[in-house]
Amino acid sequence: MAQENKDNAGFSLPDPSAPAAPAAPDAVSTPEAGTAATGFETQPAAALAAENTGSRDLLIGGAILLVLFIVFFLAKNAYANGLVAKKLPPNKANASAWWLFTFLASAATGVVLAGVNASRFMAPVIVGPIAVVALASLVLTFTASRK
Repeated sequence: MAQENKDNAGFSLPDPSAPAAPAAPDAVSTPEAGTAATGFETQPAAALAAENTGSRDLLIGGAILLVLFIVFFLAKNAYANGLVAKKLPPNKANASAWWLFTFLASAATGVVLAGVNASRFMAPVIVGPIAVVALASLVLTFTASRK
């Protein structure tokens, strides 16, 4: 159909009986190990991963964090109820449980960010504050639960 109308400037398939035109040797580069071909140039795969974190990856990471936060909230309530059962005042048990939730949430955030794009999110500027919050909340979890 497209072969009959030569005036059409649209897309047309080549004739299958015609021989394939050889590719110019300088136009096509052979991908080396560890590189990803983009057009006519090749770039290292690590450089591509460091440049762009897809919105799909961030969305999956956010969904994982949301599910983990719900689980951590349930664990917080169970921990507070366990401390109250051990005759700790409810306000101290609740404070200690919230510190546990903060520790679990910050640790999970660091792990999920490392999974999404380690080369981008594991910089000291990002990991440092997450680690400080996690360690401080872990210490406060156990100090707030003392009688």
